[in-house]
Formats: sequence, C-alpha cells, structure tokens
Amino acid sequence: MYVKMLSATVVGVEGRLIEVEVDISSGLPQVSVVGLPDPAIRESVERVRAAIQNGGMKFPLDRITVNLAPADMRKEGSAFDLAIAAGILGASGQLPAEMLEGSLLIGELSLNGEVKAVPGVLPMVERARNEGLPQVFVPLSCVAKASLIEGIRVRGIGSLGEWIIGGERAATRSAEPSEDLRAASELPEQAEPDLADVIGQQHGKRALLIAAAGMHNILFVGPPGTGKTMLCRRLPTLLPQLDDDEALAVTKIYSVSGKLQGERRGLIRERPFRSPHHTVSAAGLIGGGPVPKPGEVTLAHHGVLFLDEMPEFPRTALEALRQPLEDRQVTIGRARGVTRFPARFMLAASMNPCPCGYYGADSSSAPGQNVCVCTSHAVSRYRGRMSGPLADRIDLQVEMPRQSSPGGARGGMTSGEGRAIVEAAYERQLHRYRGLGIRWNSELHGRHLHHYASLSGAAEKLLSATYARMGLSFRAHDRILKMARTIADLESSDTVREEHVAEAIQYRCLDRGGS
Repeated sequence: MYVKMLSATVVGVEGRLIEVEVDISSGLPQVSVVGLPDPAIRESVERVRAAIQNGGMKFPLDRITVNLAPADMRKEGSAFDLAIAAGILGASGQLPAEMLEGSLLIGELSLNGEVKAVPGVLPMVERARNEGLPQVFVPLSCVAKASLIEGIRVRGIGSLGEWIIGGERAATRSAEPSEDLRAASELPEQAEPDLADVIGQQHGKRALLIAAAGMHNILFVGPPGTGKTMLCRRLPTLLPQLDDDEALAVTKIYSVSGKLQGERRGLIRERPFRSPHHTVSAAGLIGGGPVPKPGEVTLAHHGVLFLDEMPEFPRTALEALRQPLEDRQVTIGRARGVTRFPARFMLAASMNPCPCGYYGADSSSAPGQNVCVCTSHAVSRYRGRMSGPLADRIDLQVEMPRQSSPGGARGGMTSGEGRAIVEAAYERQLHRYRGLGIRWNSELHGRHLHHYASLSGAAEKLLSATYARMGLSFRAHDRILKMARTIADLESSDTVREEHVAEAIQYRCLDRGGS
C-alpha cells in the first residue's frame, strides 16, 4: 500500500516542503530510504522501528520503501522521523492516512516514542503557511515557537503512542499567539550597560550616536584603555527594538541555528549583538560547511557584529566580510548548489594604532611609560592586516585619544536619552523611504542616495574639495554623503548642509592617514 506525508527541511534559512512517500509491498523484511538522505535520515529507520513498537503498535515485517521528494535535493537532519513513522503506520493500515492529508509533520523520535524538538521549526511552519497547508504537527516543546507564525493551526505531539492511540489527547494550540507571547523577548531581564558609564570621550559618544542613528559601520582607533570596547558594547542600548518583520526574520535565523533552546515565549525583540573571538575562522564568521550553515554575520542580522581588536582576526576572515558588507547577504556556492543567507548588520570594531598600542600616545605625564616601542615596519605590517578596501567600507573611523585624567566627569547622556534621539531619527528615515525597501540611511545607494541626500551649494563645494584633496574613493565619497544625511536627521533637518558634511568628513581618520 502507498501513502504520502508532508515534512520539511531548511535550505539556508528558508523552509522547503518535502514529500515523504511510503510504499509497503510483499517481500523479505527490509527498509530502504531513498532521495539523497544523509546518515541521520538513514539511521531514522531504527529510531522509527523502536518508537512504533514501544508505542504499542506493530512495525510491518514487509518490504518498505521510503522516498523523499524531490529526489535530487540532499536532505539532512532528523525532522523527517515523525512523517516516516506516520507514513509506515498509514501504509500498514494502523493510521487513517486521510486524517493527515494536507498536514505538515515535523519531529524527531526517541526510542520510546517521544517526539523531540528539532532546529528550524519556524521557517518550516512559515513555508507550510505560505503553501496553504491548514495545520502542522510539531513536538510539544515547539508549540510556542511554531505558534508565532499566524494563519496555520499548530498541534503539539508529546509521543507517538499517545498521538496514534490516544488521538485527541495530543495537545493542540491555536496558531494565533497572544500579544504577550509576540511581544516577549528572548533575553532575560538584566542590568544593561549604560552610555553614561563611559568617562569623557564625548567625540566617541557622538560618533556612536551617529552610527546607531543610521546603522553605519564604525571603527574606533586608539591606545588600550581609552573606552573603545566599552562604547561598542553600548551600541545595543541605543538601537530601537526590532519591528515584527525584523523580529520574525531574526528569530527564524536563531531557530535554524539551534539557538532557541527550550520553550521560548516570543519573538526576539532586542537587536542581536555578536562578538566572536579573534580566532574565529572564515567559515565561522561568514558561514559555510559541506551543508552551509549561518555564520556570525547572519546571526548578527538586523543587529551588530563587534570585532574587538580587529587586526588580530585572520586576514582571510576579514576579507570575507567585504561581500556581505556591500551586498547585505552572504552567497555560499557548493557543488550541490548555491545558498544565500541574509546579513544586514552593523559592523562595530576597535583596533590599536600599533602592536604595542601606544603609537602616537602622549606619555609626557608619565615619563618612561606607555612609550611606543614598535618599529615603523611593525606598525605598517600591523595596519596592513586590514586592507584598504575593507577600511573603505567602514563609514566612521574614529580616533580615541588617551584621557588626560581618570577622574573625568561621569554621567552625561544616558543610553535611554540616546535611544530616544536615535528612534526619532529612525522614524524620519522610515517615513522618508516608505515603499522603497530601505530602513536606514546606510542602505541608500545609486539614484536614491543622490536624491534623498542632496546637498546645499556650500556643502557640495566642501565635499568636492575634500574628495580631491584627500584622494577619496567613490565609495568613501558616498559613505560621507550617507553619514551627512544621518547627521542632518539627528538635527531634524531636511537639507544636508555644510556643517553636516564637515562633521562627517572628520570621521574618516584612516583616509586622512591619521593614527
């Protein structure tokens, strides 16, 4: 007898429906799984056999063929267990197959029949909803996550035996999540770092505010202990929360990556902040593997990727950032096909001016200490770890001088006050770019950039003169233009004036040959 069930897999960060066909015919007892399954799927035969028997049902002693269609796409993972078990039970007459027509089945089976959680439930359920399926069966522990997708009925299954024999005893949950569930954040409440904790460095704080207001990439350059890392770690406290579309996209990515452990209570609402160690590989940073998986740049989607001491990262990993910084997505090609991951993130980084960290630092107040001991060759080699094309893609390059005294004034602008200013500028951008698919000034390009960031006459002359004098690239020219547009938004100005361009130019210290 032949039956067909529906399951799903994840390609990149998007779900893909898979037909699970089961045919039982007379012959020697044998189970064959075809359709390019990986080892985890081939091993599912033994899990399914034990789960059926321990659930109080009978595993057929016949020839069983399981086909995963489309047959030319490689499948991986254990999410097909439930669909394979249901197909075998349906083909052997122990389960009315028509009751599952048009239903998606997702779940891994343990040997005692328990249905266990699998990564990537959110994009799978979203795909089922988009394909018009009326309901989906998921592990009981995944009901809350799956219910975040509106427009499809979600049913939770605790164990195979309870589902088949107990019928309606299986838990059921509506696809409409409550307001509390949709508004909840993944992160537990904890004391956040505050911008007011940073002593002095008003220039750096201003640059951080501009970066947050336009989602511009930012690099702090200065000696150790000047507050570079402290400022970067306060970026999330300035950024507005994710809206519904952004929150769903980020939550899907974390679902695919298996980072939504337990029964979470809602979408991720805080913007991601990823800070990988400097030993990370190019594949760990960008994504990759035989079957491509998301890297740090994708986990930072709609958030911040922080690289502390940027020159210490492998050169290959840093250079791999160039494409996602420009295209806002990662394209990974393999013999089996091309996978694309979203990567709309803000790059925040810090670096010392030289290997010892004290090149150009003022040591007059403490003779004999904090004096740079690096040779010119060592300094040049250290700075060369970050190529010119990569530095060109960083909007704000900010020098952080050593503080003259540790007793500087605390306080000043708090993160709450800074976030209010950033949110006001963000609302101006959303209103201005409505219908264009653009949210931030940093995403402007081409004709949209020159239309929405048009300069006054004096500002145009200043930027043209600076372009010629500093020998800027076209990319650096456009990034100054985007920064000036953000600075104008912070001041609620519709016109980009000369003072806005002048301030933007001073944040290009690497173009000036500084530090």
